[in-house]
Amino acid sequence: MSSPNRMPWVDTAKGLSILLVVMMYSAYNTGEYTGGVGFLHYVIGFATPFRMPEFFLISGLFLSQVIDRPWRRYIDRRVVHYLYFYVLWAIISIGLKIGIFSRDPAGMLHDLAMAVVEPYGVLWFIYMLAVFGIVIRLLRELRVPHWIVILAAAVLQMWAPKPDSYALEQFAAYFVFFYLGFVLAPLIFRLVEWTQARPAVAVAGLLAWAIVNGLLVYSPGYAVQPIGMQMGLAAWPPLHLSLAVAGAVALCVAGGFLSKFASMEWLRWLGEHSLVVYVAFTIPMSIFRGVMLASGLLTDTGMLSLAVLLVSVVSPVVLYFIVKRIGFGTFLFERPAWAHVDGPNAAKASKPMTRQAREAA
Repeated sequence: MSSPNRMPWVDTAKGLSILLVVMMYSAYNTGEYTGGVGFLHYVIGFATPFRMPEFFLISGLFLSQVIDRPWRRYIDRRVVHYLYFYVLWAIISIGLKIGIFSRDPAGMLHDLAMAVVEPYGVLWFIYMLAVFGIVIRLLRELRVPHWIVILAAAVLQMWAPKPDSYALEQFAAYFVFFYLGFVLAPLIFRLVEWTQARPAVAVAGLLAWAIVNGLLVYSPGYAVQPIGMQMGLAAWPPLHLSLAVAGAVALCVAGGFLSKFASMEWLRWLGEHSLVVYVAFTIPMSIFRGVMLASGLLTDTGMLSLAVLLVSVVSPVVLYFIVKRIGFGTFLFERPAWAHVDGPNAAKASKPMTRQAREAA
């Protein structure tokens, strides 16, 4: 059941987002090893403009409710919170993949050191959330007008620089969406509330958006590749940015619509626990894909990608329930009291929070 302290549509939108993210990695990881393209490649190709922008935009929706807190408390919620899970799962992932599976202790130490300055693997999203939290607070302290930040961030996103630093590259690509989530939150909340009361309008709007997005993505010049997607007209930077924002908002509206159905409770739950899936899905993904290809039991790119997607989503959830059942290992998915820097409030922070605090943290 949904907690009364949470907004179901936000969690449902997060559920859609995490499915799209895992789908992308599942399809492209499989395509890399089979050299082929499956039906999930076309699904994720459609979502290329907005797949990650949606995740960042929705992560910024509740930032306004913590942005003016004392620095120490803010850093605890918006920086240390994410860095805890980044460091923990970077150590686990690098230790397993490089230290144990590849038996390369030197390589493991090198990757661990590099993970401090460059975001590691799929965990780059969590790393960047911590960075964005610091940057926006500094901009707030300096009283930089929203329109200047949005304009500069939009130009940076369309410019799409490719510096040697992966962190700087991802900052340029996604900061604008996180900031737009922060600034446009009241408008987005009103839009979702309005469309929830008018489901026919919501469906019609989503269909119109999907048609336009699909036509622009799959317009002349597109190419679906085993490990990537070359969009058609949608690749033009100003249009790409517009489609990213439109798609992110559309997924929020879709979350509002789907959250009204009891049959979508699983999707809402998945969104509420999206961090559980995000930090842990790559390990079962790689293992399962490797076993299937080595055994020859499942080699079709499309069906293998689907199987990898299901295993990648379900495995972390199973692990989460095992951890909760036995009471050991909760530190994998819940930040313990010792990992808080807001000392007097650490114990309070480990308890269930209100809707706004849960979403903002």
